[in-house]
Amino acid sequence: MVNMDTSTENWDPALTRLLASLKEVQPSGEDVAFLSELLQSKQLHALVQVHNKIVAKGKDDKFYPLLSNAMQVTLEVLELLADVASVSKEYEELLKLLQKPHFQAILCTHDAVAQKDYYPHLPDVPSEADNEEETVKIVQLVKSDEPLGATIKTDEDTGKIVIARVMHGGAADRSGLIHAGDEVIEVNGISVENKTPADVLTILQNSEGTITFKLVPSYCKGGSRESKVRVRALFDYDSSEDPYIPCKEAGLNFKKGDVLHIVSQDDAYWWQARREGDRVMRAGLIPSRALQEGRIIHERQTDPQTMDGKPALCSPSAANSDCAPKTPCSPAPTATALLPCKSTPKVKKVIYDITENDDFDREMIPTYEEVARLYPRPGLVRPIVLVGAPGVGRNELRRRLIATDPEKYVTPVPFTSRPQKPSEQNGRDYVFVTREKMEQDIADGKFIEHGEYKGNLYGTSADSVEAIINAGGVCVLSPHWQALKMVRTARMRPYIVFIRPPPLDRLIETRVAANARSTFDKECSRAFTEEEFNDIIRSSNRINFLYGYMFDEEIVNEELASALTQLLKAAWRVQSEPLWVPASWVQ
Repeated sequence: MVNMDTSTENWDPALTRLLASLKEVQPSGEDVAFLSELLQSKQLHALVQVHNKIVAKGKDDKFYPLLSNAMQVTLEVLELLADVASVSKEYEELLKLLQKPHFQAILCTHDAVAQKDYYPHLPDVPSEADNEEETVKIVQLVKSDEPLGATIKTDEDTGKIVIARVMHGGAADRSGLIHAGDEVIEVNGISVENKTPADVLTILQNSEGTITFKLVPSYCKGGSRESKVRVRALFDYDSSEDPYIPCKEAGLNFKKGDVLHIVSQDDAYWWQARREGDRVMRAGLIPSRALQEGRIIHERQTDPQTMDGKPALCSPSAANSDCAPKTPCSPAPTATALLPCKSTPKVKKVIYDITENDDFDREMIPTYEEVARLYPRPGLVRPIVLVGAPGVGRNELRRRLIATDPEKYVTPVPFTSRPQKPSEQNGRDYVFVTREKMEQDIADGKFIEHGEYKGNLYGTSADSVEAIINAGGVCVLSPHWQALKMVRTARMRPYIVFIRPPPLDRLIETRVAANARSTFDKECSRAFTEEEFNDIIRSSNRINFLYGYMFDEEIVNEELASALTQLLKAAWRVQSEPLWVPASWVQ
């Protein structure tokens, strides 16, 4: 007999029934005693109450979450406060409060609840092998301006209309009643036998009010837990220009550099994702890594000279798992439906250089990069790396940034094998070493970049960069672009800023107005030539094509004062805000 005191009178009915059922069980045995004690514990009672309130909140419009990205909104507020924190103590206090880990943990918990990342995920109930009756479920959804959030297809083996996918966060997903693999028998009382997905779409478009589905549930395909993976997109995508997407209205458009929350990778060709920070909870379709890599490979084979990095929308393989095209560039023979679906020139060598290997870099196929937030740590500031074409002004920006606070912003002293001049000081102008010593250190991988000029070796030591970081300074580098392969590591965690020139006419106009001196000629001071201006544009485009996936930020150096202001803001963010970095850097 299980004794229940008066304190359990308001317990959850499910707990009460479980306790009552123990009366029919022989009380002897440790397992029964343990279960009885567990079901009467205050901790379990409190957890059940919290769960019930969360579930009830989702059914009550008064408590429906206004957004599911409170953490992202807070980061936007932090960025705004950074510009005004010095105005008053209240702003400064609010800035510190919002950066406290306990407050951010609350926001993360809020977002997890808003995204319904708390439901238990139990194994599917197996169907009875000897049960000859087919289980049917009736699902009713209210039609509104919001798409129902599911796609359908014709099953290749049976010819039946089935649910191809359910979009995370959509109406169908929130109902918890429609799953991928469910067979559609009727829609609003109309049989879909021998009908195509387009026919079903017409039925849905002509329906008003409540839509009733008669479905045969698929027991072999249950729902999947929402993924926590975040990726940075390394290309632009417009679903309206993609002829192979199962439904254009289900597509998610994004720009290069956007951070995407991948909520499902169940489909080999089409992932479900949201833009990080979006207030829309319904996910959209994006090409998977495998699909996009195939497209880029096909594009490069078709046009190896392409330099703009624009993604190909013509695939050499099956473009979607719902219905695969038979030829690389032919339209898909059958469309799935969303429920409902609305209608080089040679670049002049610079002093600091490493062996060029564009063939290796060309093999990089940038699609998505898994990322995670890296939180700033006091005394360990990420290096700021300025990269750009020769003549674009990155070295001048580096000098001006350092001049704003020479004790804070520091550039490493370069190494050289050339003889020391009388006016030079070892360790201040250069670190002078023998050629043999420098060649050995280069072979040992101790230099992030190195090169030879007039028979002498020059280079930047990785140890000198780390020494600046360990001393609490902000290391500022402006290496040759191919040094990025050595710099962008989990050991250094750099923040890479691409310095881009303005359009050619503005480049010429601004440099002439500023009486800028050419950096292509080391022997004499003169103005840039027209060919050199063109070289800057062409080289910049090539750098962006080969290494753009590494860049954290882009600054157009149209006017030095404006570019410096943007650079200072970027330097502040690196020191004070959590930023997205390759996931391997924080593991």
